[in-house]
Amino acid sequence: MAKILANDGIAQSGLELLEKEGFEVKNTRVAQEQLANYINKNKIEGLLVRSATKVDKKLIDDCPSLKLIGRGGVGLDNIDVKYAESKGINVFNTPEASSESVAELVFAHLLNGVRFLHDANRNMPLEGDSQFKQLKKSYAGGVELRGKTLGIVGFGRIGQATAKMALAMGMEVMFTDHHTKETTLTLSFFDGQSIDFKLQSSDLKEVLANSDFVSLHVPSQEKYIIGKTEIALMKPGAGIINTSRGGVLDEVALVEALDTDHLSFAGLDVYESEPNPEIKILMNPKISLSPHVGGSTVEAQERIGVELAQKVVKSLKR
Repeated sequence: MAKILANDGIAQSGLELLEKEGFEVKNTRVAQEQLANYINKNKIEGLLVRSATKVDKKLIDDCPSLKLIGRGGVGLDNIDVKYAESKGINVFNTPEASSESVAELVFAHLLNGVRFLHDANRNMPLEGDSQFKQLKKSYAGGVELRGKTLGIVGFGRIGQATAKMALAMGMEVMFTDHHTKETTLTLSFFDGQSIDFKLQSSDLKEVLANSDFVSLHVPSQEKYIIGKTEIALMKPGAGIINTSRGGVLDEVALVEALDTDHLSFAGLDVYESEPNPEIKILMNPKISLSPHVGGSTVEAQERIGVELAQKVVKSLKR
């Protein structure tokens, strides 16, 4: 019976599927420094992680029993994939499972930003009973998303899911992507109806210059994709959302653009110095904040658990 460690947890549906297939699953959180010892002591063959656990060269070398590493979610930047595969370890992730959840969070931040909800929710408990009329005046200048242009940087599964939601809300969509030059998106509705939209990519500068709001959907990078130069290209009063990875957006340049009113708001789910975001980011009244929960919905976790389990079965039972 193969042993699987779900070190960052796994949904009950995934756990049940693995146990039904005869695997012994340890749904335990082992500290990073104790992980190698635990894997070796328990002869773990499969390690399942999210973003919290780091699987580097040393851990791989220290754990000869490992046959697979599964990452629940999109990115693989916390795993040394090339080295693991060079050791014959199968590495996989679940790129489709959380797309809808992340896309919905993009719109949660967008709606927060255009209607000042993030700031209103800070001030209403403090001053709502004594400064109601003043607060009403402060937050009365919101705008609608309908009819505006959303620029999407990175047009993989999450970028496309975000585009579909934008189109459904009556927005125009522009995108830029190194791999996708044109595509057809199908919007499916509750009653079985569907409608197709054909979209073509533009270069980054064109997307930034023509979008009312920009949403980032790119993997981890060695340098900023959106820095001071790129922010300067954006429309005055535009907003920007980052639910992808910390470090792709220059936070110093972002705060400067917000403080000078070049940008009207930002929505951040990820941070350069995560898990200790900078206080200037946390306290900025123009930034809508969430603690890296893009894929953390009940539905996404169930899909991730099932997809992980299916890939474990396929990998270890072939």
